[in-house]
Amino acid sequence: MKNDYALKNFPPPDRIMEFFTRKTLPAYRPVNGHIHTPFSFSAFGSVDAVFTAAREENISVLGINDFYVTDGYDDFYRGCLKNGIFPLFNIEFIGLIKNFQEAGIRVNDPNNPGRIYFCGKGLDYPFHLESGLKAELDAVKEKTQEQLRKMVGKLNLLISKAGPGLSLQFDEIRSRFAKGLVRERHLAKALRVLAEENFRNPEERTTFIETLYGGKKSKVSTGSPAALENEIRANLLKAGGAAFVEEDESTFLQPLKIRQIIADAGGIPCYPVLLDDSSGNFTEFEGDFPKLAEELERMQTNIIELIPGRNDKKILEKFTEFFYDAGFTVTFGTEHNTPEMEPLTVKARGKADLSGNLKEITWKGACVIAAHQYLRAMGETGFVSSDKPDIVQRSRFEELGKNVIEYYLKEYYENRT
Repeated sequence: MKNDYALKNFPPPDRIMEFFTRKTLPAYRPVNGHIHTPFSFSAFGSVDAVFTAAREENISVLGINDFYVTDGYDDFYRGCLKNGIFPLFNIEFIGLIKNFQEAGIRVNDPNNPGRIYFCGKGLDYPFHLESGLKAELDAVKEKTQEQLRKMVGKLNLLISKAGPGLSLQFDEIRSRFAKGLVRERHLAKALRVLAEENFRNPEERTTFIETLYGGKKSKVSTGSPAALENEIRANLLKAGGAAFVEEDESTFLQPLKIRQIIADAGGIPCYPVLLDDSSGNFTEFEGDFPKLAEELERMQTNIIELIPGRNDKKILEKFTEFFYDAGFTVTFGTEHNTPEMEPLTVKARGKADLSGNLKEITWKGACVIAAHQYLRAMGETGFVSSDKPDIVQRSRFEELGKNVIEYYLKEYYENRT
């Protein structure tokens, strides 16, 4: 393949469909449509580490899905080309529905009424955005960084009492632990590393951490980095914590603006579903499946995504089959935006294997996005979300996308020999 975007060099759709007419293709391939990279926050220390794991697990399709940024697209694309993995170019935003917030309606954030996570799938590559929308997005990103700077200031007040002479520097956190955009989890990681580097004795380290907690006992071992970072974040950085700084409303994009950004960047609007928690509870927005489908149709969003690792397998199956039968495209991912390193292979809660039906549905979802990216690269109209899912369109994109992915993989393996 050439070094520029491979899909631009593919044959036209009719020829792509002819390539595999006499060949038996697999019913599905291993897919992970949603991972975060170090360009927002990731369990992976580098983009290269993502592909080491993907090769070991035979992942065929992988979707980058960082918060607010597409800075990782180039590294991700090069890694996909090098390793024979089809790339999906995605992005994630956090928005706010004000009237839901006032009414106490939780959407897909279990702790913050009105807050909504929303994704764009299959963005154009290279990434582009109209200057006015880019300025608005940049302004929101800068607002998030202002909040994080204030949190570092609050952390340093605590640190100065627990470890005189020690402190955190925002710019150092950004250069050492982040790749541009600093997030809460980077602060937790930086604080954990500060403790490790300055208190070699585990007991002294624990004393330092507990002093930051205001005397509250730590429940995790300082030898468990991921668990400690999660505890630091929960005790100090979340609402009620001594270093918490509430987000300004200007930090959040309005859902309509998010959709405008996604559309201008060539992507498809996608609602990421939270679904059930460990106690079997749902948010007010998601608890009634038919009603949720109607709400998504009003939002002209025909693609949904789940992170099955947090869901009960039976509930996941019931939900996925309901929405797929209703005409929605469904994708799965793992996120990997916490410190814990988990496999890239998608499983349900408790590491339960997905059924063949679920694997086929998420494969078809990846095929829809692949077909969209391919058609956009060819200068044609991609997948169109409307106020009613179009099953005919979905079927056409599933079939085309399957052939696009298979052609991509064929090119990779032929060029290796």
